[in-house]
Amino acid sequence: MGVSSVGTTRLSSVVIRFAGDSGDGVQLTGDRFTGESALFGNDLSTLRDFPAEIRAPAGTLAGVSSFQLHFADHRIETAGDRPDVLVAMNPAALKSHLGDLPPGAEIIADSDQFKRRSLKRLGYTSNPLEDGSLDGYRLHAVPLTSLTVTALRDAPIGNRDAERAKNMFALGLLCWMYDRPTESTERYLRRRFATKPELADANVTAFRAGYAFGDTTESFASRYQVPAAQLPPGRYRSISGNLALTYGLLAGARGAGVPLFLGAYPITPASDLLHELARHKASGVRTFQAEDEIAAIAAAVGASFGGHLGVTATSGPGMSLKAEALGLAIALELPLVVCNIQRAGPSTGMPTKTEQADLLQAMFGRNGESPVPILAPRSPSDCFEAAFEAVRIATKYRTPVVLLSDAHLANGAEPWRLPDLDRLPDIRVRFTTEPNHGDEFWPYLRDPVTMARPWTVPGTAGLEHRVGGLEKLDGRGSISSDPDNHEAMVRVRDAKIAGIATDVAPLEVDDPDAAEVLVLGWGSTYGAVRAAVRAVRERGGRVAQAHLRSLNPFPANTGDVLDRYRTVVVPELNLGQLLLLIKARFDVHAVGHHRVRGLPFDSAELAARIEELI
Repeated sequence: MGVSSVGTTRLSSVVIRFAGDSGDGVQLTGDRFTGESALFGNDLSTLRDFPAEIRAPAGTLAGVSSFQLHFADHRIETAGDRPDVLVAMNPAALKSHLGDLPPGAEIIADSDQFKRRSLKRLGYTSNPLEDGSLDGYRLHAVPLTSLTVTALRDAPIGNRDAERAKNMFALGLLCWMYDRPTESTERYLRRRFATKPELADANVTAFRAGYAFGDTTESFASRYQVPAAQLPPGRYRSISGNLALTYGLLAGARGAGVPLFLGAYPITPASDLLHELARHKASGVRTFQAEDEIAAIAAAVGASFGGHLGVTATSGPGMSLKAEALGLAIALELPLVVCNIQRAGPSTGMPTKTEQADLLQAMFGRNGESPVPILAPRSPSDCFEAAFEAVRIATKYRTPVVLLSDAHLANGAEPWRLPDLDRLPDIRVRFTTEPNHGDEFWPYLRDPVTMARPWTVPGTAGLEHRVGGLEKLDGRGSISSDPDNHEAMVRVRDAKIAGIATDVAPLEVDDPDAAEVLVLGWGSTYGAVRAAVRAVRERGGRVAQAHLRSLNPFPANTGDVLDRYRTVVVPELNLGQLLLLIKARFDVHAVGHHRVRGLPFDSAELAARIEELI
């Protein structure tokens, strides 16, 4: 698309934030720029932030939606603390995000939207694009809306549809500025509007017009180039956490050799799992959108009894409703994967914001002694590995497994190297098909190593057995109210889960300098913790890092690792839930660093806290 006459500045990384009303298409714009950067070969990480309302109030601070992308020529860990570039589609977007910009940051604002009425609504007494208040930044006031409408004046669409294409004009401009490829976006737009070719043509035209504007205007003194990153060889794609989680479940069911059944009720931010798995009927997947959360998990438990991999997906409020049926699955000792995509609570809370506050609920949120394994992925791409591991543990030990992702991972994206499915661990299920105690079938006769009970498909001749929530006689499986048997069953279920500690990966420690302070994280804090630790080390500080995937049970070497350090820092997006468990289990000096703002950690703030302690 043309050759620019301006100079080109080479950068190692850039953080861009797109912001505007929910109807401005900033999520689509950011997603497409991410896709082009992934195709170019950059390492990248994204952060989505949007209101919970379907139609949030336009032109207000509460209605602002944003998409942040960090892309680089080297390995990165986070979507960035502060954006280098803000694309503000209206005054509310500028006001909402201006405080996050460092001095000298670049601002591209749609000047058409900075009208007196809109400014007055937000408390502006003058136009910030004209009054000098932004002199500390590199400001580009671009009439995005009117330029788009002009570019589409001959298109067979209405003025409203023409104005809505301004996000594609902005995307074209950014692709010119950062030397991004464009072919993929044009193909995407053709596919997206395949049934409305006039809209496809209009959006492609707007996209090309934005690119041409950058190529011909004198408003921009330089283009920027961020070279491809040197990632390990392989085939990559950009993937979100929810999509990676879905693929991990599919790979796990394939590896186990059992059909996958998902029982779910739509809830933000977990609904993507239902939407995606529903597309895989040809692979033997069955999805059931239940009338409520209770029916969803009950159906999944029934599917597990029937020889399927039962899966249910929800968020915190749904987990509260699933507690009783989850206890049933624990008593039945059936494989079940429960995906909790955590969000800010309590109650409805902030449905589109992230939090890590469901750990204690996963540990203890049921009646009776009812332990379950708990796993937490650390990044969007790691959701694949964590989901596969959840299937492995659930099927091997005949137990429900709770997988704790969160909204930050669910909606975030990063490059993912496609795995070789034939090299994944062998987790094939071997159903019991013959009597296991003489001529009888005892449904609770346990494997001497895993302590797992048999799993048999209903209808197998001679292996009929009773299931239900009443306590079972160990071995035989008949109903029992004997006190000694109940204690034995409670202890054997607890011992079975505790024994998994030796079957999960040991806790690895990154400690090149024999530090005295260890930062111990879990879940989506990994990127921010990694970036903070790296920053502290670059300034001469000595600090170690470890990250937990298995939160129950802890890896077998966890105590030995923690004992090596004077202080253990536990950063969490809650008020100290893992910290509470660590202090209860291990005799270590542990301190927390906690935030519950609905946003990921700021790595610079976390680095400052680490430096205080060392």
